Amino acid sequence: MLKPILAAFIGAAFLFSCDNGTSKPNYKFLKAPTEGVAAKVGKVEITNDELNKGIESDLYDLEKKIFETKMNKLKSLIIEKLMAQDPAKKGLTNDEYMDKHIAKNVKVSESDITNFVKEKNIPKEQVNAQIKERIRGYLIAEKKKEAVESWLGKKTKGAGIEVYLDKPRRPSFDVEIGKAPTMGPENAPVTIVEFSDFQCPYCSKAAETVEQVKKEYGNKVRIVFKQYPLPFHSQAKLAANAALCAWEQKPENFWKMHDKFFADQSKLGRADLIASAKSVGVNEGEFTKCLDGGKFMSMVEKDIQQGKDLGVKSTPTFFVNGKLLQGAQPFEMFKELIDEELSNK
Repeated sequence: MLKPILAAFIGAAFLFSCDNGTSKPNYKFLKAPTEGVAAKVGKVEITNDELNKGIESDLYDLEKKIFETKMNKLKSLIIEKLMAQDPAKKGLTNDEYMDKHIAKNVKVSESDITNFVKEKNIPKEQVNAQIKERIRGYLIAEKKKEAVESWLGKKTKGAGIEVYLDKPRRPSFDVEIGKAPTMGPENAPVTIVEFSDFQCPYCSKAAETVEQVKKEYGNKVRIVFKQYPLPFHSQAKLAANAALCAWEQKPENFWKMHDKFFADQSKLGRADLIASAKSVGVNEGEFTKCLDGGKFMSMVEKDIQQGKDLGVKSTPTFFVNGKLLQGAQPFEMFKELIDEELSNK
């Protein structure tokens, strides 16, 4: 396979190069002679499966953006047409109708602003009058969106909104579990494989969501943890090895280390790793030998390579029964996928 930089260069050259009279490929865009074939050079064929392999998540992201763009436009058109049907709209612009009839009760209090500042961990010394006004504007816009959703829900209650657009299909992969740390029954109807990095702040946030998933679904879900330390996180690989060294002594130790690392990501240096391991009850001598000898580094590298082969580009990345879910997504996203899988069982 071409290196990413070379592939990107070829793509850019194909799109933007000028004809300087030199020989170049003659691309003919034709109907495929055989189903599933993407291109043909003489007797050499490139199939669609070959073409899509490794870029499934990129294609899904693009398809999702197209779908979301269409849905946003569709929603705007529906709202405009429903507003136009209301006699009270006569003589009013859309914005005037919005403020007078849909969002008339929208208000933002000082306590709303205070709660937002607290929730977003904005330092108090940075909160001046200008920042408060920006926050107020943002909160008003968000509350107007909620008011529109509520208004639209009431207007379409019973009949609903029939949408004939095709939703993009989330790519699905065959993810090998191997010897990775797991939690939950092996025969659980839903398996969630997470590729994660102990130094990644988004992974720490996602760990809270995974905990919520475990509480909500119990034995219906098995959690599998794969190591994917990113190269720019200098302590992540050592932390991955440390968690596996603790796991070697007792499987539940891994999850105890997992919780400690994500609870305080500032303590991932060697001394802190040893202290964390001691606190969960490992044999310190065996653990230190394992840690310093890099006993599980080869396992970590295998996880990284597996992730790359699956198209993992960032952390956290999840596979819910093989279906790709990228980033620190809210609980609702997991619930949607899990419920869908359970309904198919």
